[in-house]
Amino acid sequence: MLRFNEPEFLSQTASAVALRPQIEELVDRLVDEGFDNLLLVGAGGTYAQMWPYEHLARRSSTLDVRAAIAAELVVSGDARLGERSVVVFTSVSGTTEDSVRAIEYCKARGAYTIGFTGYPDSPIAELVDAALVSEPKTWPFDVQMLFFMGRLLSRRGEFDGYDRLAGELAGIPRILVDVARQAEPVAAAFAEAHRDDDYHFLIGGGNLWGFTYLYSMCILEEMQWLRTTRVHSAEFFHGSLELLEEDTSVVIFQGEDETRALTDRAEAFARRVSKDVTVFDTRDYPLDGISPEFRGLLAPLVLDTVLSRVSKHLERVRDHSLDLRRYYRVMDY
Repeated sequence: MLRFNEPEFLSQTASAVALRPQIEELVDRLVDEGFDNLLLVGAGGTYAQMWPYEHLARRSSTLDVRAAIAAELVVSGDARLGERSVVVFTSVSGTTEDSVRAIEYCKARGAYTIGFTGYPDSPIAELVDAALVSEPKTWPFDVQMLFFMGRLLSRRGEFDGYDRLAGELAGIPRILVDVARQAEPVAAAFAEAHRDDDYHFLIGGGNLWGFTYLYSMCILEEMQWLRTTRVHSAEFFHGSLELLEEDTSVVIFQGEDETRALTDRAEAFARRVSKDVTVFDTRDYPLDGISPEFRGLLAPLVLDTVLSRVSKHLERVRDHSLDLRRYYRVMDY
């Protein structure tokens, strides 16, 4: 596989799985002590990666759970943030400035702060009340968030299958390698077919809306300098569809939760207009060892693995490094 370090990938993903006991111990203590609301805070991709877990809580729990943009939280505030709040942050580097400021803001208001990162001596790890550290550069944080939210909902009597899910996640490192291997020819073909395209129209919904936003903004725009439109499948018929033309590259992210029919509806219309529709569907991947009822929860993690292969092949065919930036962390802002 192109630029895929399998031993490193397995080790990093296993380090996320290994956090299960610490995460469960932390969640149990918080539940026993009691709290009123949970904020999931990030910046850019880490903000988008919180949406599946806000979505999970919204449809499964009566607990007040919401995602927030770090910088906006600091300047706008939140009337419910206080001593009965728990706030979760994620940062690969542990240095994200907006998140550092948000942690300081939350702690000043008495909230209990948790940080997932890969660096124990980073500013974020040192600032939060509880740091849960994986291997450096471990991404994404879905495994940790599934443990966290799953255990929390289980303790509240709102998720009966958590112990089985958590047990099955022990096999996720190898499962995802199999996903990456299966996706490799698909990724190479997509990149070759779209090597000269400078615009993509992305559609996703349910717990994949966050990934749709992330891949559009953080990968295609930031890392490849490509123009994109991203739209939630439930909102597809309320404006953005007017941008479709016969040669528009439409990229659809399809999962296995209850919103699948909404994305199917958007796909059906897109195919009536565009001759260039690509669907990345988690149903195409076996996920051996994962029970059918949990597959939908893993959709963001699966498609992150699949599209990481696409990213590497776009980098190759476009001769545009994924590490190249003009502005992000290059200029002061």
